[in-house]
Amino acid sequence: MEIISQHFPNLNPKQIAQFEQLKDLYTYWNERVNLISRKDIDNLYEKHVLHSLGIVTVLDFMPESHILDVGTGGGFPGIPLAIMFPECQFDLVDSTGKKIVVVKNIASELGLENVVARQIRAEEIKNKQYDFVVSRAVSRLSIFYSWINDKFKVQSRHKLKNGLLYLKGGDLREEIAESGLRNVKEYSLSGEFSSDFFETKKVVYVPAQLSRVR
Repeated sequence: MEIISQHFPNLNPKQIAQFEQLKDLYTYWNERVNLISRKDIDNLYEKHVLHSLGIVTVLDFMPESHILDVGTGGGFPGIPLAIMFPECQFDLVDSTGKKIVVVKNIASELGLENVVARQIRAEEIKNKQYDFVVSRAVSRLSIFYSWINDKFKVQSRHKLKNGLLYLKGGDLREEIAESGLRNVKEYSLSGEFSSDFFETKKVVYVPAQLSRVR
């Protein structure tokens, strides 16, 4: 938990308590459902919670924003972001029912009334748009974007235009070029978080492509 407090010193007491609960909750559920690597459970705060919060170093979500977390798995990055932004609404979706059951239980235990978790694929979501879509390396960028290209609200309220904030690692030049997406920007997390784990980690921002927005 210290690594979270170190990088985000302005958390209020409720947020601190919620972040502190994560270790016990994920330890309990990970013994029942394979959410994350068992060897990673001791590094939960660095490799999963702090990594999820890398998105915060790029953008602060405004109150009443609607965020879609695609392929949330055990609730990353959606759960940490929902703790950080209690006045925003988060929809967490995954195609694996067992994982969504866990996410619902964890959100309930944390008292996160701003989280809705559903077993559904992103491309099956109809008639709902979001300010931003977030995710952690579910697939190659070109494939992932095809699932969400109609999910963005037209009107933007943030310093960044509505779009995708995608947590990925490594050299992404080929993948970005392959996608054909315009105005893609990479934000390195190595300058934000000193751990070696973040040396190649990035937040990839893709603004909503006008030709694909309804």
